[in-house]
Amino acid sequence: MRLLITFGAGYEPIDQARRLTNFSTGRLGTYLANAFFTAGWDVHCLRSENTSFTGKLNAAEVEPFTTNDDLAERLERIGCLGRVDAVFHAAALCDFRVARVTDASGNAIHSPKIASRDGRLLLELEPATKVLPKLREWFPESRIVGWKYELAGTRQDAFGKAWRQLDECHTDACVLNGAAYGPGFSVCLPSRASFPCGDEASLAGHLLNWASQENNCRPQNMPLAA
Repeated sequence: MRLLITFGAGYEPIDQARRLTNFSTGRLGTYLANAFFTAGWDVHCLRSENTSFTGKLNAAEVEPFTTNDDLAERLERIGCLGRVDAVFHAAALCDFRVARVTDASGNAIHSPKIASRDGRLLLELEPATKVLPKLREWFPESRIVGWKYELAGTRQDAFGKAWRQLDECHTDACVLNGAAYGPGFSVCLPSRASFPCGDEASLAGHLLNWASQENNCRPQNMPLAA
């Protein structure tokens, strides 16, 4: 069986020397890839060039990506090549990209490396490409798992955002974590069932059990094993 997993921090350029990114290290994605590889899966990793975690990665293929658009192009290409049983979209992508840079007077600045002597700068941001909503089109028969990392709000708010992601993106599971959820993870299903996982090992075990079910077609609210 074949797993395609994205992980690590994507980025969007400000100029040719600076970028917007986030704090994701790629550690969890590496752990999951290794767990599935050890279980005998054919694992294809799309790992961000920004990944800072240096632990050993076991995989049949490792392909780097940079921006949201770069990752989207690679995923679409892979979707045309053949069967993928499961897609785990764990990459932490940018919500925004730079639309333009201006100086304090409102003049647009175009430079491969913006000089600090230019003084105060204003970055105008626009929404970056959303990859998760496109995955069902590219992988119509795959089991697709998205991630929801929430820092603000209540635990109930965090679950609400996980359910909304499942409904809007037509995915088969959502891994919820972050300060708003609390310690560990929860694997959320479209049926509104959720399965707490205390650590990475528990999460990997649940996902491996779920993805290895005999029915290899797209699941319909298939529960995880207890």
